[in-house]
Amino acid sequence: MSDPLRIALVAEGPTDRIVIEAVLRAVLDDRTFVLKQLQPEGSLAFGEFGGGWTGVYRWCKQAAKRGRGRLARDGLLFENYDLLILHVDADVAGMSYGDNAITPQDSDGALPCERPCPPATATTDALRAVLLSWCGESAPPPRTVTCMPSKSTEAWVVTALFPNDRAMKPQIECYANPASRLGQQPKRRRIRKSQRDYQAASGRLEQAWRRLAGDGGLGEARRSEAEFMAAL
Repeated sequence: MSDPLRIALVAEGPTDRIVIEAVLRAVLDDRTFVLKQLQPEGSLAFGEFGGGWTGVYRWCKQAAKRGRGRLARDGLLFENYDLLILHVDADVAGMSYGDNAITPQDSDGALPCERPCPPATATTDALRAVLLSWCGESAPPPRTVTCMPSKSTEAWVVTALFPNDRAMKPQIECYANPASRLGQQPKRRRIRKSQRDYQAASGRLEQAWRRLAGDGGLGEARRSEAEFMAAL
């Protein structure tokens, strides 16, 4: 029996981790893995870098610094883990550094970088370049996967749990605030964006993944799975 895969996760928040872990179970099937969330550290305090995309930014800058300007040269990170997943939601493309108490470096890609949607890929392509710039990279290093749900992880949650939701048609990946749909479901079925509710729904998220990442599903779900399999 092979050793469990050691997977490191850098994400905006703890609910994103629950969704991504469900995705990994679906993609890896029977292969075992251990998922360690490096950012944010702790579900309440969010560690030294804070939560959200600014926490991801600060983590990436530190990792690049350890690698003398490049994430790929962070030897300690890649010695300890077989795979690194970098997550930000695509709605970050509409943010700006100054409005979030960040003074960007000259090497950082420009924000905002949002493009008209559809297609969602116009924005996610631009934002991926920005995310990688925080890491001192122009392309994902080996054993590194970018995960960028459009416009947020909640688009995946709504698609998985409420496939008949009216916001699903025709372009859920362009829907500005998919999290708002969670509370618009029938009372006995609705969920909150909370660790407790997401954990309770994680099995259904896992079971729905093939539909999300298959033909006619969500483009960013397919892309994340493809990157994951290529990195393996």
